[in-house]
Amino acid sequence: MLRAALRPMLAVLLLAALVQPGWARSWRRSDRQGQPGRFDFYVLSLSWSPSFCAASQRGSDRADALQCGSRPYSFVVHGLWPQYEKGFPESCQVPAPRLDRSIVSSMLDLMPAPHLIYSEWDKHGTCSGLSARSYFDTVRKARAAVKIPAEYLHLHEPLTVTPSEVKAAFIKANPDLAAGDMAVECDSRRLREVRLCLSRDLKFYACPQVARRSCRRDQVLMPPLRGGASDAR
Repeated sequence: MLRAALRPMLAVLLLAALVQPGWARSWRRSDRQGQPGRFDFYVLSLSWSPSFCAASQRGSDRADALQCGSRPYSFVVHGLWPQYEKGFPESCQVPAPRLDRSIVSSMLDLMPAPHLIYSEWDKHGTCSGLSARSYFDTVRKARAAVKIPAEYLHLHEPLTVTPSEVKAAFIKANPDLAAGDMAVECDSRRLREVRLCLSRDLKFYACPQVARRSCRRDQVLMPPLRGGASDAR
């Protein structure tokens, strides 16, 4: 009688033992979810500025006037995003700590839209575990770690490319970069962004979940730079 009564309890204990490792992994992930500074790597997102400006004829909008005016921006920094191996945190402090205007002004050469800088700090910078100044210093260092292919710096005519050609150009310009460390983003017509994965010490980093979301179109358009000769780096 006692042995029969114990059977359900033993079954529950056995089931708990079988699922415990997966449950523990899930608990560890949720335990750090949204905690500033607790992430695995960064994604540096570089936006092809002419595509951004052409997408909805931006430039007349005051918010985008700097980026979409006459200055010839090529790739600009969209953001530096803390990532988990699966998924990502965002808006880790609500409300976000106030962002000093001097920091915004100092970043306009890389991120030529003040509203973008504020937004990126609120959504992604607060998850870095860094102060605002240290986070944007890290954005600058991350951008400096990536060399833009020379053929994209002075693009004055529309260029049709394949996503694999864009990847190959970045790999050629950055010998430590591999195809599995990056993704090429597109819309229905245009190249939108190149996203590069970087370790927390800003070395190129394998990121299969990011890489597999790369553009699958056969060809995409890169609209030319605006204005005169580019001073992009």
